[in-house]
Amino acid sequence: MTIVDPVTQEIIEGKLAATVDEMGVVMARTSMSPVIYEVLDFACGLLTSAGELVAQMNGITLFTGTFGTQVKSLIALYGDDLEDGDILLTNDPYSGGTHACDFAIVKPIFFDGRIMAYAINVAHYLDVGGSVPGSLAPNAISVFQEGLRLPGVKVVRNDRFSGEVLRIIRENVRLPDIAIGDLTAQVATARVAARRMGELCRKYGIDIVEAAFNHLLATSERQARAAIAALPDGIYQAQDIIDGDGVTTDPIAVTVSITIAGDRLTADFTGCPPAVAGPINCAAGALQSAVRTIFKALVAPQAPSNEGWFRPLTVIAPQGSVFTAEKPSPTGWYYEGSVHASELVWKALAKLMPERFSAGSYTSLCVVYISGKDAAGQPFIHIEPQHGGWGASKDADGANALIALTDGDTYNYSVEVIEARFPLIVRRYQLNVEGGSGAGRRRGGFGVIRDYEILEDGASAYCSFGRTETAPWGIEGGTSGTVNLLQVEDPAGQVASFGREPHIALKRGDLVRIITGGGGGWGEARTREVELVRRDVEDGYISKEAARDLYGFEERMTG
Repeated sequence: MTIVDPVTQEIIEGKLAATVDEMGVVMARTSMSPVIYEVLDFACGLLTSAGELVAQMNGITLFTGTFGTQVKSLIALYGDDLEDGDILLTNDPYSGGTHACDFAIVKPIFFDGRIMAYAINVAHYLDVGGSVPGSLAPNAISVFQEGLRLPGVKVVRNDRFSGEVLRIIRENVRLPDIAIGDLTAQVATARVAARRMGELCRKYGIDIVEAAFNHLLATSERQARAAIAALPDGIYQAQDIIDGDGVTTDPIAVTVSITIAGDRLTADFTGCPPAVAGPINCAAGALQSAVRTIFKALVAPQAPSNEGWFRPLTVIAPQGSVFTAEKPSPTGWYYEGSVHASELVWKALAKLMPERFSAGSYTSLCVVYISGKDAAGQPFIHIEPQHGGWGASKDADGANALIALTDGDTYNYSVEVIEARFPLIVRRYQLNVEGGSGAGRRRGGFGVIRDYEILEDGASAYCSFGRTETAPWGIEGGTSGTVNLLQVEDPAGQVASFGREPHIALKRGDLVRIITGGGGGWGEARTREVELVRRDVEDGYISKEAARDLYGFEERMTG
C-alpha cells in the first residue's frame, strides 16, 4: 500500500481544487450562452478511475451527486472500449443525470496507457429541441417532448470531434451555433483537466496520485462518520406538499423519514407517490444529489466536496416514484421536484441542528422562459433563475434575495446583460416587502419583484413555479412565509396571474412580473426584540400596522 506524506497530500489536494476552478474559469470565459457565463449554470469535477468524485468547483448544488452516477453509468456502458483521446457526451436523466438540457461531457484521463481519472463538465443548454423553445414544456407528459437525448456517445474520438454527432445536435436544436459553442467550451475544460492531471502524474507518479485520491476520500469519510456519531440516534420525519405538476394543480404529498444510527444516516422516501404526469419528477441521480446537498451541510458545509463525505449516507426510495422517475416519465422541471426532497431532509433535521438549518424558504427557482424574435428577426430564448427569501434560523433573520437551495453558487442576470442581449427592459427590481415574510423572533428573509418589459410583438413565455399555494414553513411558533407568483400586466393595466403555465402570449409593452416569496419565521413573533422591530419599520421592511399586529410593538413600547 502506497503511503503519501502529508506535505505531498496537501499539494495534490490543492492541485485538484485549482484544476476544477480553472475548468470553471475556462467554461465561463469561452461559452456562448449567458445562462452559462452569467448565471454559471454548470459545474466541473474530477473523479477517480472508479468514478468517485475527488474534486468539484463551486457551482450547481444539484450536480453534487450526479457526477459519480453519470460517470459510473458510462464506465458500465463502455467497459474497456475507451481510448486516449475519447470524450463522451450524455444527457440522459435515467442514467444518473437530471434533464435533457444538462449536457455532461466526460473525458477519461489516461497516463501510462491506463485511465487514472475522469474529468466532467455538466452545463445547461438553452435549447435541445423538443416541443417548446428552451425544451422544458411545463405540461410535458413524456420525456420525448423534452428534446434530444444522447445517452452516452463518443463526441470526440482520437481528439477529433465526431462530425456525425455534431450534425445530429445542430439539426435538433433551435440555437445551433450557441449549442456547438457551449459544447466546444466544455470539451476545452476537459482537456485542461487532462493536462493538469498529467502534470501531477509526471511529477509524483501515478501510484502516489491515486493513493492521494484514496486518502482524501477515506479522510472525508472518517470526518463525516464522526459528525453523524455526535448526533443523537433517532428517527426524524417531515412532510411537505408540491403544488401541482404542470398538468394538474392537485397537491402532491411527499414525506421522508431520517434515521440516525451510530455513524450512519438513512433517508427513506418510502410513502412518496408514483411519478406524476407532469415534468416535476426527478430521476434517482437527482434525488441522490438533493439529499447529499443537505447531508453535506450537516457534516461539513465549508469543506470541498468529494465522494468520501457521502459514504455514511444511504438513500432509500421505491422505483418509479416522483423522486425516482423512470423512462418515459418527463423530468424537464426536475429541480422543482428534487428541491422538495432537499427541503424534506432539511425540515426533518432543522430542530435537531438549529444552528445549521433554517425555517422553510421560497424553494422554487421561479424560472420563466421568454422567447420570440428580436428587432433583427433573430430568435432569442431568455431563461433565468430568480432569487427569493430564505427562512429564519434560531439566531438570525432569514437571508433576503438568495438563490434557491438547488442552485448553489449561481446568479441571476445583471440588468445590463439582459437589456444588451434580449429585447427586454428591466423596469423594476426590488425586495418583495409588499408580500412580506414569516414573522417570528427571527423573521424570514424577503423575496424579490422583477419586472421585464417586452419590446417586440410575437413573444411568448412559460413558467413552472413551486410554492404558489403551500407557503414556506415556520419553526417554534414562527409563522409561515409567503408564496411565489408570476403576473403579466398589459399596457392597459390588466393583470393575469400564473403558477405553472405552458404558454403565455406576449406583445410589445407587456410587463412580465416575477414575485418570489419570503421565508418562514423562527420563534414567537412577540418575543422579537423591540429594537429589531423598530429597525424593520424604519428600513421599510414591515409597516407600523404589521409591527403592532404581529409583534405587539406599541404595547411593548408603552408597557
